[in-house]
Amino acid sequence: MARRAVYTDEHEHFRESVAEFVRREILPRREEIRDQRKIDRAIWLKAGEQGLLGISVPETYGGTGVDDFRFNAVMQEELARVGMAYASAFQVHADVVAPYLVELTTEEQRRRWLPGFCAGELVTAIGMSEPSGGSDLAALRTTAVERDGGWLLTGSKTFITNGTDADLVVTAARTPEHGERSITLFAVEKGMPGFTPGRKLEKVGQHEADTAELFFEDVPVPRENQLGELGRGFAAMMERLPLERLSSACGNIAHAAAALDLTLDYVRERRAFGRPVGSFQANRFLLAELITLVEVTQAYVDQCLTEHAAGELDPTATAKAKWWTADVQNRVLDDCVQLFGGYGYMAEYEVARAWSDARVTKIWAGSNEIMKELIGRSLGLGEPRER
Repeated sequence: MARRAVYTDEHEHFRESVAEFVRREILPRREEIRDQRKIDRAIWLKAGEQGLLGISVPETYGGTGVDDFRFNAVMQEELARVGMAYASAFQVHADVVAPYLVELTTEEQRRRWLPGFCAGELVTAIGMSEPSGGSDLAALRTTAVERDGGWLLTGSKTFITNGTDADLVVTAARTPEHGERSITLFAVEKGMPGFTPGRKLEKVGQHEADTAELFFEDVPVPRENQLGELGRGFAAMMERLPLERLSSACGNIAHAAAALDLTLDYVRERRAFGRPVGSFQANRFLLAELITLVEVTQAYVDQCLTEHAAGELDPTATAKAKWWTADVQNRVLDDCVQLFGGYGYMAEYEVARAWSDARVTKIWAGSNEIMKELIGRSLGLGEPRER
């Protein structure tokens, strides 16, 4: 991999810390975690103990107070290298939910939730996607109606990462009494009457991540659990989705690079017709293409990280980074499986797991088609509703 100028020595020291966490807490238990279909609380607590969950949270509330997303990017990269499920589970908590709980909350809310959030005692999720909506967040059907000094929340969500284990879910709901298009955000907590995590969804890949349906049946949500301004939920989500897409891009390309490293090792050792598989011209040319594709893509993601650190990142660039890295990731994994031959289709091989894990990245955080719509809109070519 080409040298990357985006990171300083401090970032690389942090990378060593994350890599050690992965080696100590995740790698020895990978099969157990995969079988149980979730990352158990002990690992969350260890991550909190090591300071990995509250990077951007002010020290007052138990975080490290670092206003530099490149540290989050390092964590995404190291987790993605061992499996996209780990990257996605921790991303939702530390990259996606964190800005909502830091930026949209009152002082009382921050003191109530953030210390546990940073310690791994309070695992979080975000409730955006609905069974009928997909990437169209403006079409939410979950509703919140004012009752007795609070709200009654009714509806459902699906494809929720950390869903069955979450202690707090940032939930988007329509507030129709305040306008047809009014959407407001709420912090729904485990144990609230009528709030029920549904079945743990059986996915094609990413078996280590807990993904679930969520049901809200007249859930009484106290007014003090409203996040941000009434009716400003859609705008709040739109403002924060570019960061989720940048985070996703970091994980996507790191995951692809790790799979390519595995494949390079394999084709150097695996022999066919008396020669290493990698020595055949067709395979050499293919691998030359793949390594170039990964490194050029990484350079664009690094440029996005540099611009974000300087406060200059255009949200359209994150849409480009998200769709392109997801596309590259899947192209690379498809070729890696082919280079492994029959072994690439065996579930115990890491490349097969990586292949099945990667497919969803073209769908989540706004589908790749929606990303292209956003890019097209920036060119003056239409204005769709989008996630």
